[in-house]
Amino acid sequence: MRALAAMPKLKSRRVDALLEDVLGCRWSFSVLRAVANGVHRPGALERHIEGISAKVLADRLRAFTRAGIFERTAHAEIPPRVEYRLSEFGRRFLRVTREIEKLQAELDAAKDAAQSV
Repeated sequence: MRALAAMPKLKSRRVDALLEDVLGCRWSFSVLRAVANGVHRPGALERHIEGISAKVLADRLRAFTRAGIFERTAHAEIPPRVEYRLSEFGRRFLRVTREIEKLQAELDAAKDAAQSV
């Protein structure tokens, strides 16, 4: 039960629904990976992720925050400064996405091996 207490409040308690809602955009992995690698501010994320628009980035940041994967910190400064970081749940969720990346690497290696034969 302790693990469920750490879960964000979702419409559904199903992880597959979370994956569809949060990762259903081609930019999701890029945003997740960038934040996990230390890029925390929206402007820096937009410069770091080649080709992403400000609108799509804002949408992805909202989706990850709403799902409990990112924590948003707004600093009371002028100009305003906002940062995004992985939540504890986000760090756990990142392990799942890393397994997906490993699977893709294995599939790519198998395809390369088959083509070189």
